[in-house]
Amino acid sequence: MTQALGMPRSLGEIYGLLYATPQPLAFQDIVARLEMSKGSVSQGLRFLRTVGAIKPVVLAGDRREFFEPVVELRQLVAGFLRERLNPQIEIWGARAKALKPADFALETLSDKGRGTLANRLEKLKTWQKRAGTVLPMVSKLLG
Repeated sequence: MTQALGMPRSLGEIYGLLYATPQPLAFQDIVARLEMSKGSVSQGLRFLRTVGAIKPVVLAGDRREFFEPVVELRQLVAGFLRERLNPQIEIWGARAKALKPADFALETLSDKGRGTLANRLEKLKTWQKRAGTVLPMVSKLLG
């Protein structure tokens, strides 16, 4: 699933291990079981925490930090939308608003080509506006 979303395979492996393990796991346990580098596990855990896919757990008598998965689909999707998709839509929106037909080599286009370009630029701005409206509603619905 993580690869389908354009994310590293290691994220799916870390989340999958936590999901399939009934007890919380410490950082070193994850490194050992998946035979991954400490750097990959550290980055993966940081990302998974940021999107709300995992949560830290304190175990009595152990000073290490343990992790367990968030298993509610609603929380997973809402976290992904909030942390990954919304920032990209904001960037996309800023770029789309800045685009103007004059930014392109209009002298090489026919009148029809200029009209097509103008229509497509307006459509791009409409897509961004719609995404900016729909995604916060989806996020609230899920989260």
